[in-house]
Amino acid sequence: MRSFCTIGSCGLGASGLGVPSRVVTRRGYPRFGGVEWCLVTVPRSPSTKGRLLVGAAIVLLALNLRIAVGSLGVVLGPVRHDLGMSAVVGGVLTTIPVLCFAVFGVGSHGVVKRLGLHRTASLVLAMIVAGLVLRALVHTSALFLLCTTIALAGAAMGNIILPPLVKVHFPDRLALLSALYGAALMTGATLGSVATVPLSDALGGWREALGLWSLLAIAALLPWLGQIRRDVRTDPMSSDRLAMRELVRSPVAWAMVLCFGAQAAGAYAQFGWFPEMLTDAGLSDAHAGAMLGLLSGVGIPLTLGLPWLMRLVGERPVLPVAFAALTAGGWLGVLLAPTTFTWLWAVMLGIGGGAFTWTLTMIGKRSRTSAGTTALSVFTQGPGYLIAGAGPLGVGALHEATDSWTVPLVALMALAVVIAVAGWIVARPVMLEDTLGHGPRGLSS
Repeated sequence: MRSFCTIGSCGLGASGLGVPSRVVTRRGYPRFGGVEWCLVTVPRSPSTKGRLLVGAAIVLLALNLRIAVGSLGVVLGPVRHDLGMSAVVGGVLTTIPVLCFAVFGVGSHGVVKRLGLHRTASLVLAMIVAGLVLRALVHTSALFLLCTTIALAGAAMGNIILPPLVKVHFPDRLALLSALYGAALMTGATLGSVATVPLSDALGGWREALGLWSLLAIAALLPWLGQIRRDVRTDPMSSDRLAMRELVRSPVAWAMVLCFGAQAAGAYAQFGWFPEMLTDAGLSDAHAGAMLGLLSGVGIPLTLGLPWLMRLVGERPVLPVAFAALTAGGWLGVLLAPTTFTWLWAVMLGIGGGAFTWTLTMIGKRSRTSAGTTALSVFTQGPGYLIAGAGPLGVGALHEATDSWTVPLVALMALAVVIAVAGWIVARPVMLEDTLGHGPRGLSS
């Protein structure tokens, strides 16, 4: 079906129409009464079955993006022993995920523009499959690092395309789908860490256990292969395209970077150092591990309830401030009474981690077009993961320099303040395109 509309009111392609579509217009259409008109191809609305299939494919994609990380840590000892891996190389393995998420996340913008979202999703899962299978077969540390990097490079691109995929296919359900894929990310990490050791025991070794996870990625790849014929590019109009250098002058983009980076830095510090903080205070290893599991588990139901919370508070900055306050309170409890009400501090930190999914959801809510969503996702997650890498390293350095957990915990509370301030800015109803002169007015002038 075809219809006429004014530039700036036609919904800006796929993200405005709510389904994959192509705007078949360009600048140069005649003006009538001072208004520029364009011809737009308006597709039929997708069926409920089609939307469910795409939604399930998005959730399955997210479920696979943390498997390569979560499954390795729990069998790192046997892996190092069998491959003759030094402690230094083992340390590199634990740092690679953050580095890959930052470096390959930034580089994914060009891939998405060239291939389209659906082909990129297929490439992501193919890289994860290849990396997981090959690293279960290699016999040297160097090749194991290379294969792990391949899988994590795919996961890094997957991180970037989740927000625009939701923006394109579910513009009317941004919070719901963001909550579902956020919960899937957490579930994937938890599943990998919980099930890999029993699988290793049952199947005869870590190689079989790590390789088996490739079957989950293959299952997730199949629906995306079926979507390739209906691919979507994130910048159907040249006027929609956003160069990464443009985002440097957007306060919304920088607030996103700071909010995401501060939350991620605190989260990686939690997973790396929280158990040791508790054991140094006198808790057993088992108790400390259980508290880390509680911290992680709290995040899943919270993430699923996030759409309701976002509807409840509207555009007010209640959620980022609440997440920041709970995070700061949790760290304060660990500082002052680590062995008393430890479960409460773990729950507070787990709820505070809801800032992660909230920030990813706001990437879609603070951009009008799928091109804007992709650009903002890259700009947020690339530098954001670089900041995240400094979290566990900084906490470790401060602990070693002071021989105490006091200064590191104060620094982690300071990160919570950054989440509150940056989140306050992100919560304001200001769109990325408006800060760059790409709003409706800019398009129709």
